[in-house]
Amino acid sequence: MAEKLYFIKTNPVAAKINLYNKICREEEGALQVFKENQKTNFELIKKKVQENAESLNKEEVEDIFNWFASKYISDPEEMKTQLFVHGFDIFYEINNAEKVENFNALISDYEKYSTQYLGYKCNTEDFNRFLIYGIFFTGFINKKKEDYLSDYLQINHKDLFSFAEQKFNAGNTELYRENNFPDFKELYDCTKFYKGLIFRL
Repeated sequence: MAEKLYFIKTNPVAAKINLYNKICREEEGALQVFKENQKTNFELIKKKVQENAESLNKEEVEDIFNWFASKYISDPEEMKTQLFVHGFDIFYEINNAEKVENFNALISDYEKYSTQYLGYKCNTEDFNRFLIYGIFFTGFINKKKEDYLSDYLQINHKDLFSFAEQKFNAGNTELYRENNFPDFKELYDCTKFYKGLIFRL
């Protein structure tokens, strides 16, 4: 079970300049962290970063993250700052295994319902539709709270609201606790005006 889940916005322009230059300058250090086929993989990552960092696959992004994590092992906040400067903005993270598991369960249900696989990388519009489903689903856990955002979103997303209600009622509602799920409203606020790709790592 995954202990953490990072949500990342990309800045291909910052990556093309800052990350590309850093990779070229610190090739030896980076190669020590990268996985199998280090040299081949390294050259491919370099090429993709120069052309468009959004074309990196999950393993390549993990290599970059592991490299930064090894450089700033004693200071996670500095690691995030450096990643941001080099084109990867960790805008939200889940640090709890149960919340990660519940997030993954909800996204799996949503993918079956929408017949759309979101994968580790997806555009914001598709991701936000899932987040709206998450807002509706977790809204049923604490019905006593007034929820203006949920009420507002229902106007244009009646289908997702009905699906969330159906999934909530089909589960063991006694086991549901609001603090066992990530804050879908906060995630939605972080992404509603963003237009690029979102990576999950």
